[in-house]
Amino acid sequence: MLDSQRDFTRRSDSAITRTGSRSAERRKKKDSNPLSVTPKTSLAPAFDHQDEVFSSAFAILRDAIGQRAFPAASVAITSQDRLVSLKAFGTLAYESDLAGAPLLAAFARSGSFELSPGMLFDLASLTKVVVTTTMAAILYERGLLELDAPVIGVVPEFLADSCGDVDLRRRDVSFHMLLAHSSGLPAYEKLFLQARTRDDLLRAAFTTSLSADPGSRAEYSDIGFLVLGAALERIAGEPLDVFSQREIFGPLAMQHTTFNPPDELRPRIPPTADERESEECGADTPFDKLRAGSVRQKPTAPMPFSASSKAARSTFRNRIIQGEVQDENAFVLGGVAPHAGLFSTAEDLARFAHMMIQQGNPILRPETVALFARRESAPTGTFRALGWDTPSSPSQSGKYFGPSSYGHLGYTGTSLWIDPQRQLSVTLLTNRTWPDCSNQAIKQVRPAFHDAVIEALR
Repeated sequence: MLDSQRDFTRRSDSAITRTGSRSAERRKKKDSNPLSVTPKTSLAPAFDHQDEVFSSAFAILRDAIGQRAFPAASVAITSQDRLVSLKAFGTLAYESDLAGAPLLAAFARSGSFELSPGMLFDLASLTKVVVTTTMAAILYERGLLELDAPVIGVVPEFLADSCGDVDLRRRDVSFHMLLAHSSGLPAYEKLFLQARTRDDLLRAAFTTSLSADPGSRAEYSDIGFLVLGAALERIAGEPLDVFSQREIFGPLAMQHTTFNPPDELRPRIPPTADERESEECGADTPFDKLRAGSVRQKPTAPMPFSASSKAARSTFRNRIIQGEVQDENAFVLGGVAPHAGLFSTAEDLARFAHMMIQQGNPILRPETVALFARRESAPTGTFRALGWDTPSSPSQSGKYFGPSSYGHLGYTGTSLWIDPQRQLSVTLLTNRTWPDCSNQAIKQVRPAFHDAVIEALR
């Protein structure tokens, strides 16, 4: 055994001991905490007048669809304890795309082409907050996860890089850093081009070289969440999908939220990519900076909603992607991944958001929600919380979400923003990556839509 590995073993044993004592302390506090009393959590439907109240916001989405920013959109808005909007717009895909796509054409003929609020969308990186971050929070509460513990205590393979060389900096990477995107790992790698099995892809993620010293800067990282998710599965002793179904989706009555939706649900899922073309979309294109739904996507100079550059397509699977995860790395992982792969409806996400607004009841404690949703003080200039992001200036949340707000984006055109002071959440689901990933008009649509929503509720 290398000296560095022996040194880590001693440090890891010490960390486990500290974790055990802190776990007992947290359990004791939870048992005696008066905040554990269950608050009111019902989410009453109150959207009979949504077309009138949100007419300006809805007009923005209809205009965006008309100018081909995305073919499909689904919205859920909660205010206080009410679901004040639940609405769908557009169609599964553009009618001009039916030629040469028999499956989409069949849906159109069957009447399934029009959208309803019950449509499921590929959430992309919203998976990071709904599943992985929430799983981390639950394990933290139960004393099974010590945020400041080194990751190599659970994933010893993380100590060495892809060449087998031990990078001593990797000993300093903690779970806290992975959640806050300050681990020093790069944003994105096309691991799927070399790794064709789950084990191979995870091994490639574990050994991805650091691009910065741990804790020195915030860089949104899919790779970091791949490592985090694998570690959480080892701590929990079960896969992400099994844990999240029992601990998150079930208690919150998120009945339409799942990884790998069954084939019979495909008519209810808008397609996200046409991979039958020859041009590639991925890490070597200008669009990679937006890969995996970083909330650091900011509005640029005003442009028509229809603005897009030359179509750029992935050809990894050579078929239309509908009802299976758009992200290629998540696909190699079998569709269940910590950074992408979750499918859900706007209404189910509204239930999740309402849980967060209600301080975590019934699955988390208020102080845990506060800890994970609070903006980090370091590294300098970060806008990240633990798993979540917070509004920057300018922000995809628009200009009205308050300083305690938090949210996240998904690469496929999804987003969730929560303002606990206003008791407000806004879920916007689209398939802006159809038929390719080149159209960036969503960056103008999102903030305009959010602003119109808040202006309507004033």
